[in-house]
Amino acid sequence: MALPEDEAKQVLESEEETSENEVLEPVEVDSGGESLATALSEVEKFKDLALRAEAEMQNLQRRTARDVENAHKFGVEKFVQNMLPVLDSLEKAIEATDDKVDSIAEGVRLCHKLMVDTLAKEGVEILDPIGEPFDPNEHQGMSIVENPDMEPNSVFAVVQKGCKLNGRLIRPAMVMVTKAPSVEAEE
Repeated sequence: MALPEDEAKQVLESEEETSENEVLEPVEVDSGGESLATALSEVEKFKDLALRAEAEMQNLQRRTARDVENAHKFGVEKFVQNMLPVLDSLEKAIEATDDKVDSIAEGVRLCHKLMVDTLAKEGVEILDPIGEPFDPNEHQGMSIVENPDMEPNSVFAVVQKGCKLNGRLIRPAMVMVTKAPSVEAEE
């Protein structure tokens, strides 16, 4: 087995022998036009890559900022969803008092108003769409009722109010929708 030093000597000796036997041919020297063009094209390629990387970083920063903003904006969504049944219960208690003016009924009304105001400060909007046109993006139709006094396809009654948090629907309003009265054929 040959040592690496011996192999290196053999390679050098064989190169010397071949170079002595070869006749040197003239080598054409390029004026640098092709190599310059190649170098310039590589420079353009790397410039393009750098611009793309910078644009990607800016997009990433924008996406991250938007995600953080949404996290701040909608971070209380679960809390709001858990508070809506409490709000519903307060509304049912107010309805059950039949506009009596006793102290308990007044206390429940004040608690309800305080809760609605507090939720509004946090970006919560209560949807009470009586008389509005039915919007399937915000309302959940529970039944259809004939009513000649109202516009067809409008909300006749609200079974349960809906809720939005900073413009995002949290709970659709459960509503009863009107339809045009059916025309009876006269005989």
